[in-house]
Order: sequence, then structure tokens, then C-alpha cells
Amino acid sequence: MLSPAQAPSYRAVLRTPFARRTFLLSLVGRLSYGTVFLPITLAVTSSTGSYAQAGVVMAVFGLTNSMLAPLRAGLIDRHGPARLLLPMGVAYALLAALAAATWSRDTPGWLLIPLSAAAGACAPPLGPVMRTVWSGLLPDSRMLQRAYSLDTVCEELLYVTGPMIVGLLVVVADPPLGIAVSAALVLVGTLAFVCAPPVRAARGAPEAPPSAEPAPGRRAWRLRLPLAQSLPGGPLCVSAGLGLVLGALSLFVVAFAERYGRVSSVAWIEAALAVGSVVGGLAYGSRTWRASSRTRLSVLAVALAAALAFAGVSSTVVVLAAIVAVCGLLVAPTLTTSYLLADEMATDRNRTRVGTWVNTAFNLGNSAGAASAGLLVGVLPLPACFALAAVPLLLSALTPRTSRTAEEPADAATKAPTKTETERGETDREETDADPHHGSAG
Repeated sequence: MLSPAQAPSYRAVLRTPFARRTFLLSLVGRLSYGTVFLPITLAVTSSTGSYAQAGVVMAVFGLTNSMLAPLRAGLIDRHGPARLLLPMGVAYALLAALAAATWSRDTPGWLLIPLSAAAGACAPPLGPVMRTVWSGLLPDSRMLQRAYSLDTVCEELLYVTGPMIVGLLVVVADPPLGIAVSAALVLVGTLAFVCAPPVRAARGAPEAPPSAEPAPGRRAWRLRLPLAQSLPGGPLCVSAGLGLVLGALSLFVVAFAERYGRVSSVAWIEAALAVGSVVGGLAYGSRTWRASSRTRLSVLAVALAAALAFAGVSSTVVVLAAIVAVCGLLVAPTLTTSYLLADEMATDRNRTRVGTWVNTAFNLGNSAGAASAGLLVGVLPLPACFALAAVPLLLSALTPRTSRTAEEPADAATKAPTKTETERGETDREETDADPHHGSAG
């Protein structure tokens, strides 16, 4: 590991021309995703008087958002963010129509479902696009690691502070106003983000044409399913496992606190997780590591799985909070390394889509973790629940390497500090010729 004096700082990252302005504008739009879920739940419940209806609307919104995210990202890779982000932001502002519909108790409940589905389907992928912009602004791999760490930490803070902002807002106003504010945030943020010079300068890259004479076997299968090129197996599996762990952990913490009659401590335990993640992410990003991204990702996943399993045998709520804080120290570094490794595996033709798949895997894993945790708590002892939830993340660390060429290039952390245009061209050709033995065709 290199000394801190040899490593570029977070300040150096933000001093890169256009970096600070572009990053802050992306955060304005992304704040919408941290503030939208709570007001939708409150507004739909208030309008229809049904928690079940609110659950359906939230599920439809979340599913259309997550499942169609790779498609939206693929269109941006092909046509460029400047052409598509703003139309997506305007369409996502259908949230304003949902706000208007929930303001009235006379609105039929079924109408809320297509409105939420349409809004979720059009959500602009500001986070993945910003990470693509980081990759273009910072050819130095060490600075890119710091940028991704900073990006991950700030995005997590948005999801922590968003509900707090909405909570204060609904104290003085009706919940539909919170939905309208979320719509305004994404519209204003997207418009300003698209006007940033690095985003305006980004150009789409069309998909590579298939070979006229495909090799037999897997290569021909890949040509029929070109989406396989954009699925980074290792980062995707670890991201899904991480999402599952965090989704399950939230319910396990509640069950543990109820067992000891300390339900009020749940908020403090969740805070310990968030603070640990922020500290861990910033500390991790501030160092330059000699180990490859693949090795670091495996080690982080194993360590986090072990910490989660150990949390199940906590003797008190205080001990659980301490162990959860340790888990938090590993959350942001794990997600940051997933993004870094995915970026290393990507080309200019699919960079936004590859990063979006990591996001999608995390979101789907989070939903699956929350759903499965409810089933486990009802039939197994709590320590066994913690241990069982850690298994998918542990297995994800053993995911076979996704090879790009017969001779895998050195990891970005051990390469020369800068990537030249020649190196980028070589990467593109390697991606085209790769045989995805371990890639998913999903």
C-alpha cells in the first residue's frame, strides 16, 4: 500500500476541472430518490385509507424503476446522456401527477398504479451516468477510486437524510407535497446536470456489429444475447449479496430489539450502520491498495459476511450496535469496489449500463433480503437467521473470475497511473474478442 503522501486526495478529485460542479448537480437530482419513497407511502395511505394499496403502488414504482434501469442506461450509452437524460427527467416528473391524484380522496386507487409505474420506468440514471463521467474526468485509477468512494458515501447520505427532510416537510404540509418536491428535485437537478460541460460533451457509442462468422458454442449464444456483454459477474453477484444482507439486517435488528424490549434502540443501530459506512468509505477511498480489485472485493465480502453472522450471537443491544457499526465500515468499500471492478470490465460502449447492472443487483437483492428475512424470523432462531443471510454474500466472494481475454490484464490499481487512448482502444478490442465463459446471459 502506498503512503498517503503519494496518493491524490479527495480535494484533488474535486479540483479537477468541472468535477465539483457536475458532482453537486448530480446530487441535487439524486436527492429525489432519497425523498420519494416515504411521501408516496404516506400520501397513498392517506388518499386511499389502505396500507395494502400503498404497498402495491410502492412495489410497482420500485420494480419498474429497477428492472428497466439497464435498458435506460443502454440507451444512454448508445445515444449519449445529453440527448436522453432531460426527456427522462421530464417524464419522471409524472410524480407531480401522482401528487395531484393523492391530494384528493376521490381519486380511484387503481389510477395510482399506472402513474407510479410510468414514473418509475422513466427515472433518469443520474448515479450511473455520474460514475461514467468520473471515469472520463479522472484517467488516474487512484483518483477514480477516491471519486467512487466519495460518490458512494454521498449517495448513501442522501438516502439517510432524504426521509428526515420529508419527515420535517409533512409536519407542516400534506404528504403529496413531498412527492411534488421529489419531482421538482429530479427535474431541476437533471436539467442542471445535463448543462454541465462533461455531460454535454459525452457522446454515445453504438453497439459493436456482430461478427459475420461467429465461432460455435458460447460465442454464437452471446451474439443472440448481446446483453451478456454488459453483465459483470463478480461485481454483480457481490452487489446482490450486499443488498440482500442489508435488506435482511433491517428486519433482524427490529426482531432483536423487540426480544430485549428495546425497540427504541433500532434507530441508533441503523445510525451506527450509516456512520460506519461513511467512515469506512472515506477511509477506504483515501488509500492506494496494491491488491487487485478482484482480491479486495472477495476479502471485503467475506469479512462482511463473517461480521453479519457474528452479529447474531450478540448478548445485548449495545454489542449488536457495535458489530453493526463494524459491518457498516465494510459496506461502502464493498460497493465502491464493485463499481470500480465493473468499470474496469466495461468499454465505452456499455460503461453506464454495466454500472447500472450493479445498482440493479443491489436493489433486487435488498428487496429479496427484506422479503426472505420475514420468513426466516418466523421459523428459525435469530442467530441462525443472521448466519443464513450471510451465506449468499459469502458465496458471491467465490464467484469465478469473469475473463476478458485469455491473458487477463493487470488490475487498474497496479497499472500505470494514467490510461492512454491506446490502452482504451486495446480494452475495447479485448471486450469484443472476449469469450464470456462466466458471464450471465440474463
